[in-house]
Amino acid sequence: MVMSFFRKGSHGLDHIQSRAATMLGDARHSFDLANTALLTGDTHESIADDIRATDHRINQAEQDLRSELVVHVSVQGTSDIGTVLGFMLLLKKVERIGDQAKNILDLAESGVSLANSPIIDKLRAQQAEVSFLFGEAGQLLTDADETRSQRFVQRVSELITEYQAQIDAYMFSDLPGREVVPLAIYYRYLKRIVANLRGVIGVTLNPLPQIDYLEDGTVDTDD
Repeated sequence: MVMSFFRKGSHGLDHIQSRAATMLGDARHSFDLANTALLTGDTHESIADDIRATDHRINQAEQDLRSELVVHVSVQGTSDIGTVLGFMLLLKKVERIGDQAKNILDLAESGVSLANSPIIDKLRAQQAEVSFLFGEAGQLLTDADETRSQRFVQRVSELITEYQAQIDAYMFSDLPGREVVPLAIYYRYLKRIVANLRGVIGVTLNPLPQIDYLEDGTVDTDD
């Protein structure tokens, strides 16, 4: 069931959810821009400046909200400690997504361009799908719905499996390394991003001791 502190009106911390959703929106912005650079070859300085400024904004928001949660515990006492720990885990996952989007920019700035890849149409479709997941995750943070959240987690789990299969295929490909290595790295970043998106929504579904773990005991989030 959706954790109680993700229902409106609980603990006076509803605005944390709204701010986390805003952070996700910023991370989506960085993700889309970084993909523009990698998938088109456009590494214009304004794109890099925008992504780094957005990443700084996400980091600052996490620090501010984390400080606010610490103050909340000091004022309200330990009765809200589970709530605070849940929010801190969620905020850290969002912050990591921002970092991973920046990794895609770093790949483009290193001289990699996938603009002429034979699978460019597939890459663009996957980028659009992941971007859509950012928006859906943000909606689920501000308007918790257990059924939709479970469907989200299932869909993202399927994508993680799909991306890992693609990485494995490139590892054993006979194609030149200059072709497959950038693609393998890119899919690694995609996998990390969607795994953390799954982790964000997993925080709203799972009891605190089970957050970051799957039913078989494996780690849920790939940092």
